[in-house]
Amino acid sequence: MEKKVLVHCLNNDMTKSYPVGTSLIDIYEDICPQQVGAVVAKVNGKVRDLKFCVYKPKQVEFLGLDTQQGQRAYLRSLSFLLFDTIYSMNSSAQLRIEHPISGGYLCEISGLGDINQALCDSLKEKMMATVKRNIEFEQEIVPTEDAIKYFNDLDLKDKVNILRSKGEIYTELYRLGGLRDFFYGCLVPSTGYLDKFSLTPYHGSVLLSLPSINDTSKVVVGEDQPKLFQAFKEHTEFNSLLGVKNVGDLNLSILENKNSASNLIKIAEALQEKKIAKIADEIAKREKARIVLLAGPSSSGKTTSSKRLSVQLAVCGLKPIAVSLDDYFVPRSETPRDEKGNYDFESLYALDLELFNNDLNKLLAGEEVELPRYNFETGLREYNGNKVKLTEGCVLIFEGIHALNPLLTAKIPAENKFKIFVSALTSISLDDHNCIPTTDNRLIRRIVRDYKYRGYSAEDTIMRWPDVMRGEEKWIVPFQEEADAMFNSAMIFELGVLKQHALAPLNLVPQSSPAYMEAVRLLKFLGYFAAIPESEIPQTSLLREFVGGSSFKY
Repeated sequence: MEKKVLVHCLNNDMTKSYPVGTSLIDIYEDICPQQVGAVVAKVNGKVRDLKFCVYKPKQVEFLGLDTQQGQRAYLRSLSFLLFDTIYSMNSSAQLRIEHPISGGYLCEISGLGDINQALCDSLKEKMMATVKRNIEFEQEIVPTEDAIKYFNDLDLKDKVNILRSKGEIYTELYRLGGLRDFFYGCLVPSTGYLDKFSLTPYHGSVLLSLPSINDTSKVVVGEDQPKLFQAFKEHTEFNSLLGVKNVGDLNLSILENKNSASNLIKIAEALQEKKIAKIADEIAKREKARIVLLAGPSSSGKTTSSKRLSVQLAVCGLKPIAVSLDDYFVPRSETPRDEKGNYDFESLYALDLELFNNDLNKLLAGEEVELPRYNFETGLREYNGNKVKLTEGCVLIFEGIHALNPLLTAKIPAENKFKIFVSALTSISLDDHNCIPTTDNRLIRRIVRDYKYRGYSAEDTIMRWPDVMRGEEKWIVPFQEEADAMFNSAMIFELGVLKQHALAPLNLVPQSSPAYMEAVRLLKFLGYFAAIPESEIPQTSLLREFVGGSSFKY
């Protein structure tokens, strides 16, 4: 008698039995509505590719391109297809996928001549030919030493280093035709799935754009982000000077030289301090810029950046006064609500815009103003005698997620404002074909801080994160290019430090939780980083805002 196994599909709440060893793709075609457009699946809380075969009872949810998990699998698959195409044109050519920008992913390509539209068109034409052939991405589990030898023969040192530093006996690879590659997550079943993408020249590189998560029928068309590009470029060049382009380089450097981590920390901290000092110098040169507006997404390090900027402004002979925009929240009962009926603290209109502008104009006119203090327990604004007057050399620093939004300071003359955008723009990659989303860096920071200081579990933080990101896309990202200065708060060593604080809360997320899938992914991701002790991180470090031990008061 044929053995069967029960599968419960969450997409339509159906349960059905299948022969043991049935693949997810066969189950999907049988049980699940086609409009899902599945590219991967969640199986008992873990993301699997559609070739995964079921041998025990499973709870399955099929995921399309309208999910983060589907987007990541599509990007990895497209990256392999692009690598395969470039390799077929010139086996000595190199591809490095740097970071997300302008709605796509920046790809450095060398060995194929000038980067122009003709090259992009040629690459896409060849890639689409492979898409039409519908070639399978095949999984292989091989001894790690064999994988290292294979990538050594291809002169892919980035992959050699990450595999060597990981130290596992076996490694899972993917094969497309005769070419192999390593990815830290699953791919789509075959190239036939990859029929929507675009390649365009972008600042001397190629921008790879994917279908929109909001409308999967359309490829994202992003706006040019020259300031963000420059901020990434500075750190990428800095990493290259250190000889640390990828996590494998970082790990081997630390594992082979006990002083390496100490030197990296000192250099990275010095670079940040130099950048903050430069921004302070620019503010000091603008005599009428009495108001500094500092914005950034969640866990970008806005608070510490504001405090360190205050120190550097004092060095310039100015008198900084730091104010949190949170103190201008409207009474909680008047806070806007989102589509779920919950308070939307991410909304610009959670702030009392009229009061804020009136206070600023009074200050600029030389009047004394009593600044409010928001009581988060009562949900009310209070006045405790904190009176401020802009005397000679005084500079107000307002820090908050909406600081760059023109509507916030609509009544304040442009010449009186200096705008700063802060974010953790991760400039290191796992290897040349596996970039690290900047959102992962910030999410791990937030998990650590929430667990240590705010009484939130990793499960709580992960569940809130999608709403946080939606708020950022609506209220922060559209205004980042309007900044007078950009400050990259990411540090090359930080994930090796954060790892030691994040593992415990992530391991506490139960398998029954909707957050389990993301917790598993982050645990796997952090597993690629060698641990770095925090003992040499200075007390003024931005990272201390998350791991503790700061000399600043929060």
